[in-house]
Amino acid sequence: MSLPPSEIPQGAIRFNTDSQKLEFYAQGEWWNMVSDTPNLGRGADTGAGARGMTGGGADPGYRSDIEYINIASTGDAIVFGDLTDPRQYPGGCASNTRGLWGGGLEPGTVFVTQIDYATIASTGSVASFGDLFQARHFIGGCSNQTRGLFGGGQHPAHDDEIDAVTIASLGTQEDFGILTIAREGITACASPTRGIWLGGQPVTNRIDFVTIATLGSAQIFGDLTVATGGGSAASNSIRGIYSGGQTPTEVDTIQYITIATTGNATNFGDLTQPRRYMSSVASPTRVCVMGGSTPGASNTIDYVQIPTEGNSVDFGDLQTARFANPNGISNAHGGL
Repeated sequence: MSLPPSEIPQGAIRFNTDSQKLEFYAQGEWWNMVSDTPNLGRGADTGAGARGMTGGGADPGYRSDIEYINIASTGDAIVFGDLTDPRQYPGGCASNTRGLWGGGLEPGTVFVTQIDYATIASTGSVASFGDLFQARHFIGGCSNQTRGLFGGGQHPAHDDEIDAVTIASLGTQEDFGILTIAREGITACASPTRGIWLGGQPVTNRIDFVTIATLGSAQIFGDLTVATGGGSAASNSIRGIYSGGQTPTEVDTIQYITIATTGNATNFGDLTQPRRYMSSVASPTRVCVMGGSTPGASNTIDYVQIPTEGNSVDFGDLQTARFANPNGISNAHGGL
């Protein structure tokens, strides 16, 4: 016999024998877990794989190129195409078909509003999607299948604004709300219902959350175990993984949260090397952390298994060492 809803713990998992699907319990409802992904792997890979992408950044010059990996495998990244312009610190979000990069900093210290998009299943250059309300960089981006959110940043003051876009359409965004504190160097992840922003600069341990389907300002979720800015986050639908950052020196700490609850982060393990300004991408089982600053530009790609705890393992290398790209995108992250 099923437990009454009041006795079911947040994050509980069950197998629904009627629908033949795995489900998790959050905010008073059972939700389907995403467990299948399209085969976007390389020809050399032996199995289907979700695709993770990182675009722009610095080495230390401004970069426009996008690289991708098959998250289910290990190996080096492959060139995808180029952003419309070279830029550092764009925010990123994605549906299972389309990836977006919003804002950033172009050569000459030019803050931009430009949002680019790419079709994840293809390779090639991106196209213009629309614009953010405010030109800024160092943004934290997250999404569910329908709506993408871009929060925080710098323009040049620290920013608390959250912009929302409808990923399937083209055009400018709508004002969603504000973060609990203004900050740059912020990163984000999501479940299908919640968007989460973690850390930031000035260095903070703050974690915020919003309900993606609504409009409104963020609420306090909890605190990181170590106050950091310039880290990177990715998630499946249950657990968010936050990696690296600076305190102000580079750290190798990996922390995690349970997205459906509120509360403080917990220690997960360590990266293979201390670094900041990386990008992270996720499938339902794995997070890959790409590039970063050590303080020099790194081409390292690490990965961890989300359901477990432990230190990261070497995945492969980027084609070009880079940092200043705080948000990777994937077609199988926790918001989908």
